[in-house]
Amino acid sequence: MDLLSHLSHSPIDFYFSKNPRNFIVEEIPLYPFSGSGEHLIIKIRKKNLSTMEMLNILSKNLNIKRFEIGYAGLKDKNALTTQYISINKKLAKNIESLQIENIKILDITYHENKIKLGHLKGNKFFIRLKKLNKIDAEKLKNACRIVLDSGIPNYFGAQRFGKNGDNYKEGKAILEKTLRIRDRKISQFLISSYQSYLFNKWLNYRVKFSKIINDFSVNEAMKILQLDSALIKNLKTQKHFFKLLIGDVMQHYPNGKLFFNEDSSVIKAESIEDSINEDSAIRFYNHKIAPTGLLYGSKSVLSKDLAFKIECNFIDKLLDGELGQRRFAWIFLENLEFIYKEDIANGELNFALPKGSYATILLELLANRPIKEEFIDEF
Repeated sequence: MDLLSHLSHSPIDFYFSKNPRNFIVEEIPLYPFSGSGEHLIIKIRKKNLSTMEMLNILSKNLNIKRFEIGYAGLKDKNALTTQYISINKKLAKNIESLQIENIKILDITYHENKIKLGHLKGNKFFIRLKKLNKIDAEKLKNACRIVLDSGIPNYFGAQRFGKNGDNYKEGKAILEKTLRIRDRKISQFLISSYQSYLFNKWLNYRVKFSKIINDFSVNEAMKILQLDSALIKNLKTQKHFFKLLIGDVMQHYPNGKLFFNEDSSVIKAESIEDSINEDSAIRFYNHKIAPTGLLYGSKSVLSKDLAFKIECNFIDKLLDGELGQRRFAWIFLENLEFIYKEDIANGELNFALPKGSYATILLELLANRPIKEEFIDEF
């Protein structure tokens, strides 16, 4: 699937090798640690190890079960990554004397709660690009200005879909009961890949929809999208590239409650707040709210009106047995910095992304071409 975006420059050529020198990731905790409590919080750095490989090594050396180690998320294997883990404070002395190749303890503190999956705000990234000429560097600099101002579509990255890009097919086959995977964790991952695939297809369509609104005349857009002229004209007044529709499920950014994009409504859903959103487009333009897309399941909140007429084409009722959730369709970057070193033809990117967002997606969108990367299977 070719991932569409609002960037229209010609492809940018550079060489990117995913390794600990060129790809550095640092986890941003969800909350500050208190310094006291029953759980030992360890800031740990690893290289050339997946998170699961690291946890297996630690559990073996500490003589504990892997599930006794708390962690917030999985980090790339082919990178230098820093993240936080938690264990029982009784193991503090064992940790202090620990010396393991490719694993380094950076800091230790305490907290009342165990770190759980998802307990992170996001990640900071450093990426080094090689063989970048001066002309392409200038194009990349301009692309960075655009995405810093307007954000990017929050696609799932290629690693979500496996080495051959077809994990989602196995996920669908599991739901159809034509494939059985005994390992529940792997089975669930494949099903979530199918949800991610449908999300990407929906988001790709909405980006295409927005491009038509932006690039074509009212009459041309009417014919292509089969919508009336009044709606097209209204959508054209929105400043942001990504056009919001009545019925879109919005969320306060970077976190907060969900609400519908509509003039007025009493919304009867447990996770939705009542809201009047005549200025949603302006608030979105100012990075205060953002639209969400659907990872379908029986408990997920569905969009309404015109937004649902589009969304329903990307719903598979086979997923009724899953819980489901909403995911930001559009995200905004923090502290995006690009440095070009002309003497060695290298470019350096520093930026932060919210949890669940992919640095390689940003790289592909900036380059305006696919980026080949190594794939890791972490179950």
